[in-house]
Amino acid sequence: MPPAAAASLARIDTRAFLWLLVALSLATMHAPQDIWDTIRHLRVPDTDDAMRLVAVRDLLGGQGWYDNVQYRFLSPEGVASHWSRLVDAPIAGLIRVLTPLAGRPRAEGLTAAFWPLLLFGLFCALMYRGVRVTFGDRAAILALLVASQTFGIVIQFQPGRVDHHNLQILAMLGLAFCLIRGGFRAGLAGGGLAALSLAVGLEGLPFLALGALACAGDWCWRGRPALPCLTGFGLGLGVAAPLLFAAQTAPALWTATRCDALSPPWLWLAAGGLGFAMAAAAFDRCLARRGSRIALAILCGILLIGGFALAFPVCLDGPFPGMTPLVREHWLLTVNEMASLPKSVAQGRWEMLVFYPVVLLATLTATGMAWRGPQRRAWSVAALFLWPGLLLGYAQFRGLYIASGFVPLVAGPVIDRALTLASQAGSRRWGAALLGGSLVSALWLAPMALAERLVPPARTAPDPAAALACQGDAAVRPLAGLPAGTVLAPIALGPSILLRTPHTIVAAPYHRAIPGLTAAIEGLGGTQADLDRVLDAFRVRYLVACPGRPADDLQPEPAFATRLARGEVRSDRLEPIALPGPLKVWHVAP
Repeated sequence: MPPAAAASLARIDTRAFLWLLVALSLATMHAPQDIWDTIRHLRVPDTDDAMRLVAVRDLLGGQGWYDNVQYRFLSPEGVASHWSRLVDAPIAGLIRVLTPLAGRPRAEGLTAAFWPLLLFGLFCALMYRGVRVTFGDRAAILALLVASQTFGIVIQFQPGRVDHHNLQILAMLGLAFCLIRGGFRAGLAGGGLAALSLAVGLEGLPFLALGALACAGDWCWRGRPALPCLTGFGLGLGVAAPLLFAAQTAPALWTATRCDALSPPWLWLAAGGLGFAMAAAAFDRCLARRGSRIALAILCGILLIGGFALAFPVCLDGPFPGMTPLVREHWLLTVNEMASLPKSVAQGRWEMLVFYPVVLLATLTATGMAWRGPQRRAWSVAALFLWPGLLLGYAQFRGLYIASGFVPLVAGPVIDRALTLASQAGSRRWGAALLGGSLVSALWLAPMALAERLVPPARTAPDPAAALACQGDAAVRPLAGLPAGTVLAPIALGPSILLRTPHTIVAAPYHRAIPGLTAAIEGLGGTQADLDRVLDAFRVRYLVACPGRPADDLQPEPAFATRLARGEVRSDRLEPIALPGPLKVWHVAP
């Protein structure tokens, strides 16, 4: 390199250059058209986002804080939601503040567009501060750059993503940094974040459990130096969990066992954690030996788990008690986020290449660095939160959600080290550069595209574009012009119909509504007699079909509703209604 060029490069402010890259990456994370469509048409990425906005509308419309029933779903009794009002509240607050300035429809669109972006700003601030304290400023900037290129993060903070997964990522990331820092105040904050995660949803429970075990294990190993963090965590979790539970749960339901939401079974575990932490503090002088501390931990663990099994045996079978084999096979196991890695690969869903490999590499890297590298506590905590995501993500895609939030925590320091080694001779710099690049999921787009081009016949998974076309505003909004009535539609259309029309629905993708799920599966996937039975039982006024995503056939021949949408059969009691868009709609005669 000529001396003049070398001198010019030396004058480049590396920190300023990296911040420029971060700014450009953040500015191009989301297409402007997607933001604009969210503002104008309430474009939402997922059915859960649509249902969240429906719940927020109900809250703003005067429905009680403790009344979480969706009354237009399986009307008139409705379906009680297990979602948290703690997520509804800030979204409703933003809509209320913006309504006088922009009008109600535009206020909803602005909130749906920018609420996830505000949360992503908080995620970046948390990531930058946590990585900088442990690994330095350049590693922290690089972590932000990787975060904006990690698809598992980008999809959870995209415009319209008002579901609760992004909040859980924030809570678990904050808990991890609290464990890395240690001390009473950090432990107290971590316990409060763990309680918040439980109140928002139980998806973070495996990560939280490992975090609690890490606190207990650290105390068992090190004794008094680790006691402040343990006591702080136990106090934060044990106090905050019941307070948040009481804040969002009607007093009449305080004793009701709910396996899918914060309720007595999980409060028992939180109280047990508090009891263990207080016992460790109270008997600190008597527990100087490592063996005695381990004995106390084992005793408390036996009492905690044994009490849970005896008092709440129904929750040992998971969060979906009462789900029938029909619903499990034809709904739950067909949801993309419930698909396993082998199933996704077998179906030719090569988009998994931009999600799973970076979590795998981050997990192995953090584990290796925890074993032999510097900053072992930070690497150990990162590995602790990545392993459950890696294992759960193999069985169910949604297991990758929280774990993806920890990829930048690993990638930032790794790429920082690669830049340091870049000026040195030898093969180590190439290995570090390869590993750092492999932790950026955007770079996996190339092998994904190659796989799709080389083996296109392997794809057997349903085309997501057809489903999105049927759920979008342009497809569903015309239904709002029809007189209000009950709609039987494909399960995935339910939330969008609630959001965009005044109608009531029979089915939506929620496990607490087994009768509606069963009716949609049998009615849309069965014979004409099955369809007529469902239409009569639920007093259906409109039948809606999505030709691009027909229901599963429950018999050897195609379902009657599928053939009806194709125009191959007709029914005297079903009068076609011509509406713009991809949906096929019929009025049901009494």
